[in-house]
Amino acid sequence: MRPYRAQVLLNWLFMACLVSADLGIPRMLQRVIDEGIRAGDGRLILRSSIVMVGLILVSAASTVGATTMAVRVSQSVGADLRRSLFSRALSLSASNLDKWSTGQLITRSTSDVQQVTQFVFFTGRMFLRVPLVAVGSMTMMALTDWRLSAVMLFILPASLAIFFWYAGRAQPFFLGVQRGLDRLNTIFQENVAGARVVKAFVRASREEERFDGVNAELTERSVRVGRFLAVLMPMLTFLVNLGIVAVIGGGGYLAARGRLSAGEIVAFINYLLWMLMALSHLGSMVSFISASDASAERIFEVIDEEPAVVDADGAARLSEPEGRVTLDKASFAYDSREHEPVLRDIDLDVEPGQTVAILGTTGSGKSTLVGLIPRQYDVQGGVVAVDGHDVRGLTLESLRLAIATVPQDTVLFSGTIRDNIRFGKPDAGDDEVIAAAQAAQAHGFVSALPDGYDSVLGQRGVNLSGGQRQRLAIARALLVKPSVLILDDSTSAVDVETETALQDALAEYCAGRSTVLVAQRVSSVLGADRIIVLERGRVAASGTHRELLETCAAYREIYDTQLGGASGAEVRA
Repeated sequence: MRPYRAQVLLNWLFMACLVSADLGIPRMLQRVIDEGIRAGDGRLILRSSIVMVGLILVSAASTVGATTMAVRVSQSVGADLRRSLFSRALSLSASNLDKWSTGQLITRSTSDVQQVTQFVFFTGRMFLRVPLVAVGSMTMMALTDWRLSAVMLFILPASLAIFFWYAGRAQPFFLGVQRGLDRLNTIFQENVAGARVVKAFVRASREEERFDGVNAELTERSVRVGRFLAVLMPMLTFLVNLGIVAVIGGGGYLAARGRLSAGEIVAFINYLLWMLMALSHLGSMVSFISASDASAERIFEVIDEEPAVVDADGAARLSEPEGRVTLDKASFAYDSREHEPVLRDIDLDVEPGQTVAILGTTGSGKSTLVGLIPRQYDVQGGVVAVDGHDVRGLTLESLRLAIATVPQDTVLFSGTIRDNIRFGKPDAGDDEVIAAAQAAQAHGFVSALPDGYDSVLGQRGVNLSGGQRQRLAIARALLVKPSVLILDDSTSAVDVETETALQDALAEYCAGRSTVLVAQRVSSVLGADRIIVLERGRVAASGTHRELLETCAAYREIYDTQLGGASGAEVRA
């Protein structure tokens, strides 16, 4: 709230005016009863009535001002939190993001932020008003009659004790509700994204059961919170009503003996009712305090997360990159679990203009290996270097500007095809966009669309085939003209004929650039200058296609299984 301290101070000013006006009305009522009605002074009654109308107008105007400031500050804080969450999520490394599912991050940026926003709003509306009303009412009651005000010496401490007891124990309940909402959003997001798979396997009813189970658990947690807080308000109301009974009894006794006037009793009861209102707001704030406390903890768990991959002190900028990539004894384990390494002692050299292919079975570490080059993860052992510079000593921005990656899982954004292709170079002209699309073998199907490059894509490109999405992703990478192009099994959904044409086009378009190609199909790697065979995180063999056929049994087995021993020329034909 610090950036909005001017609005906060203005809100406090409005609130002070509001409380002062509200607390002035009972005093005027006392005057009307004791000095106006009893004495038959019509002028005093009229003047007092006009003053009360003025106080009511001040109260109304102050309420509007305080509410306006509270809304402005709370919504601004909510926007700042969403911006901070989004910015932090984009700045975090892959290893950081592995801690949370998409559903969890969505819950934090929506429901949790909303909880904190409501807390800030009620801070501006009620949290200041409650102590002001309580202190003001106590002061006015003491000024009216100190004997009757002694009743509050029991009611107020008892009410505060109950409040803090509930506030201290409600937070875990709300934390459980938000975690249940995490699971609900995760299941919902998974099933919306994977709706085709769910239908294809006729699992809709099973997924509905799974959702119903989590939904029922969330409902039960919410009911448990409501049940826990259900007793709070009646307890506070009981205490204040007990005070009212004591005031009426004690006040009546004093009035009967001429020690207290009727106006003073009316004023005292009004101040007690203001106290009741303050305490009732105090009770309702328990839920806001506890819920926002739990939500803030979850929000700052993300915001306070430090990226695992950051620029080192004095990091150098990679200028005029040539595209030479070197891995020297590189080792890596997820979560730094040294006893379960994914990659072990990897040696790899890619010279500028070379195409190096990485082949291996599923789980052999291919995608992890190429992820080390742009520092999606950092190695735990050995060195990854670009142009002779350890990537950990380069700025992330300059390193990643020199490298373009087409990931295994194609990601397209909502918008036009043109905007998706020039995602990495927003100022690219139409000629550049078309040239990149032609090299990626995407120009043909894009031109056939009714709106061509202005065609709007559905979410994640759902209105395109898998092969079409992959070709657009390749075009997006080619447009930035990287020094190092990484293709992580990015032609798996492309037919062999199109893949062959794509390889020929890439050889021409990427002349002079380094290309690291990850593939499952032998036909995708035949034209590579060198092929690396990975087995269980280690380099099993390295060489050209012909050399590996003669020296590597694992490669020969893959080749025979996929291509039945056909020659390279036959495969290309």
